[in-house]
Amino acid sequence: MTGLKTTSMTLAEWREASVMGKSKMQKTPAQTATPYVWDDVNEDDRPLTREEMQAGIEAYCRQRGRPTGSDKASTTIRFDRDVLAAFRAGGPGWQTRMNAALRDWLKMRTPS
Repeated sequence: MTGLKTTSMTLAEWREASVMGKSKMQKTPAQTATPYVWDDVNEDDRPLTREEMQAGIEAYCRQRGRPTGSDKASTTIRFDRDVLAAFRAGGPGWQTRMNAALRDWLKMRTPS
């Protein structure tokens, strides 16, 4: 056999070992560990059911992204550099402050 030798056993030795249950392959700790059995005593140690796990995943996924019910719309608009720099100079929240300034302007221009 030429090239990279990945095993030290011949095919005949491997077949014999597999029939006898003697393999040179080592099992991982997960394969040799005994499965967890809940003792029905401590509720904190109880494994989750499939339904509980699915509900937790769905609840986590709902928390991500923009909150539902928001009446804001995404848009692209161009501002003069000095106006944009003035709002950004106030630090984080500049877009909210800019929205409030536009809302105040709109209230002054719109009759009640």
